[in-house]
Amino acid sequence: MSAASEEGTTGAAGATGRMAGGDPRLDRLVDRLPPRMGNAVTYLLKPSSRWVRIPSGALLVVGGVLSFLPVLGVWMLPLGLALLAEDVPALRASRSKVLDWVERKKPQWLDPSASKHDQS
Repeated sequence: MSAASEEGTTGAAGATGRMAGGDPRLDRLVDRLPPRMGNAVTYLLKPSSRWVRIPSGALLVVGGVLSFLPVLGVWMLPLGLALLAEDVPALRASRSKVLDWVERKKPQWLDPSASKHDQS
């Protein structure tokens, strides 16, 4: 990605609220998170947060693998992989397939009219 196109992405992110990956389905899923978690994920998905996103994603993946420990959970694994997918092209293709599945099987998760706390 060239510097000019990266500046365009950053400018577009500020103007339209789109994130680094540019996938509106991911944006809609993040919008459904509780406000505190959603703000953190939104920050991590910004292109300028790359040096925070990569270690955070790696730590979340490790925490997901160690989910048998009391404080950690399985929820950490998909979130860590989603964060790493912003920077690893091989994971980006897998993330797109997962979002396709979510769009087919769980369309209510992507419904913009659903409230943030109505996560049935």
